[in-house]
Amino acid sequence: MKVKLKVWRQENADAQGGFEEYEADNVNPNMSFLEMMDVVNEGIIEDGGNPIAYAHDCREGICGTCNCMIDGKPHGPETGVTTCQTYMRSFKDGDTITVEPFRAKAFPVQKDLITDRSAFDKIQQAGGFVSVRTGACQDANAIPIAKEIADLAMDAAACVGCGACVAACKNASAMLFVSAKAGQLNLLPQGQPEKDKRVLNMVAAMDEAGFGNCTNQYECSAACPKLISEEFIAKLNRDFMGATVRNAFKAKPL
Repeated sequence: MKVKLKVWRQENADAQGGFEEYEADNVNPNMSFLEMMDVVNEGIIEDGGNPIAYAHDCREGICGTCNCMIDGKPHGPETGVTTCQTYMRSFKDGDTITVEPFRAKAFPVQKDLITDRSAFDKIQQAGGFVSVRTGACQDANAIPIAKEIADLAMDAAACVGCGACVAACKNASAMLFVSAKAGQLNLLPQGQPEKDKRVLNMVAAMDEAGFGNCTNQYECSAACPKLISEEFIAKLNRDFMGATVRNAFKAKPL
């Protein structure tokens, strides 16, 4: 295959960026998108240029590090996969492929295709954890949990924090991410004692980071590489409303 790439290049967070074009020849259709980018970078280096900067780690679709917009879609044209799981057989010989970073106020571009997603870390630090010591792994039947609840919690826990939900949303909302991270804990017995505090703090951290509001268009769920359901957003809204009311009428110390 032979494809043309239009890649966003930006020297640093303060520099003015723009698209540059590159030719990718002799591309194997079974290459992953990142492997193709590796080959392009080798050619750039051989010509004495600066390679394209992009984030990656496991290349197995489980870490959430790789993230870029490919032809206007987070992670590319396929459904339920990350950038590293997108293969060149998804494109046609002679295609022109536009590659750019995720666009969101809360995800400022650092260099080329790399964005700063530390806002997600701050949301996690605000409440995406259980404070109590859980100790060693307990026997399977020590804390009975209905299978439906366990399955829902596992579905939420599948979130890899890649940010595709934010990039796909016209408002750059992080509601799907927050609802997944809060939901996986709020559904389980270990997460119940801090449920209200967790929801209030994580939503406050999300707003403070500059993410937009959810308007229920559900581009987030469609773009999510783990296909996390928008129903978790509805659950977060219910939990947040309940926590707000209980917090307002909570007894205050004299």
